[in-house]
Amino acid sequence: MLRRAFLLFTAAAALTTALPAYALSEAETAALKKAESYLNAIKTLKARFLQVNPDGSSVEGDFYLSRPGKMRLVYDPPTPMLMVADGAFLIYVDTEMKDASHISLGDTPAGILLKENLSFNDPAVKLMGVKLGPGTVEVTSAMSKDPGAGKLTMVFSDGPFELKQWRVLDPQNKEVTVSLFDARPGVNLDKALFRYDTRKSGDRGDRN
Repeated sequence: MLRRAFLLFTAAAALTTALPAYALSEAETAALKKAESYLNAIKTLKARFLQVNPDGSSVEGDFYLSRPGKMRLVYDPPTPMLMVADGAFLIYVDTEMKDASHISLGDTPAGILLKENLSFNDPAVKLMGVKLGPGTVEVTSAMSKDPGAGKLTMVFSDGPFELKQWRVLDPQNKEVTVSLFDARPGVNLDKALFRYDTRKSGDRGDRN
């Protein structure tokens, strides 16, 4: 199932029907600008995460973000999984087998979250929806060159404005949800966190 969760983040099955363009309301436009400004202001972030898989199972771990292009998800034992974005690839690691799969970062939904100077007007990013709720903003998007690589929905709180969760949905409506808590922006992170070394595939990363 954890392998399935990775594939949801990197799904290559094609969505053949593109959503039509639509006009944003004034409130939706303002919320979208907030999301862009928030993400572009973040350089580093460390948090705990809770991941809920399509079968309802859940796992926890540590999340590290260094924009642009880099992140690391370290799963708590006994989960034998590590995920690293090194600026070029999203790398799934089976830490028991010491086996790694590399997917070009620009071909995955993760590429949106990690994009430098993110703009939802960027032709490379396909905006698929903005949803305003009580104290929340949800922004759904995909990579324009292949919307079938998966839809990414980022969920922000609106007071203060913070990234709280993301969801990745594949063409079969299988969804992985990752919720963040105890987030600490602006922390110093070791650059080694965002490199994958087979000799250190079980490394837990910076625990500070």
